[in-house]
Amino acid sequence: MNIRLKSRRGFLVMIFIISFFSLESQVPAKSNPQKSVTIGSQTWMKENLAVSTFRNGEVIPEAKTHDDWENARINKTPVWSYYNFDKTNYGKYGKLYNWYAVNDSRGLAPQGWHIPTNDEWTQLTDFLGGKVIAGKKIKSKTGWNKNGNGTNESGFNAIPSGLHDHGKFSYQGFYSGFWCSSPHFTDNAWLRSFVYDSNSFNKEDDDFDVGLSVRCIKD
Repeated sequence: MNIRLKSRRGFLVMIFIISFFSLESQVPAKSNPQKSVTIGSQTWMKENLAVSTFRNGEVIPEAKTHDDWENARINKTPVWSYYNFDKTNYGKYGKLYNWYAVNDSRGLAPQGWHIPTNDEWTQLTDFLGGKVIAGKKIKSKTGWNKNGNGTNESGFNAIPSGLHDHGKFSYQGFYSGFWCSSPHFTDNAWLRSFVYDSNSFNKEDDDFDVGLSVRCIKD
């Protein structure tokens, strides 16, 4: 084989490789599969949401100071942060979001999921035996202070991720709160919460600017 033929074949191979990777780059990357659990007829995420972009790819602003949270409250805009602004909390606890992020039309939940409505949380509560006992079945087996662990027999694994409110973080290890997509009044929305010293699955409401955890339910 002469040198000219070798060079031509090498050139064609190079063109093929470039074309292949060019086509590859045009294929949208698949999102990572979500860890999930089926409880009754519903399928829930097993971990707290930790996205930093909306479904359409636009960035959700990160609060790096308490002033950032306050500005989001004043401007009624979406925001998220790590508990105590500490990224080491990310792997275990996920992120805290205000309700403006939950309710944003760009979509906080990944494709194929949505933020649960008040009625969907109620359906989960009823399936697990009602609000008086359902909390124990939902709370994680570890992580809760003062012997407040649950059985996690549901597989939901609610961890005590705490919250952000009134310019401070509090109750990590003692409290877990999850937003509903359903507003209650003009400035607050429904949520579900768990505390260390109770087996209850509590229905509450809080201001839109509070930072809470988010769990998604499958469409």
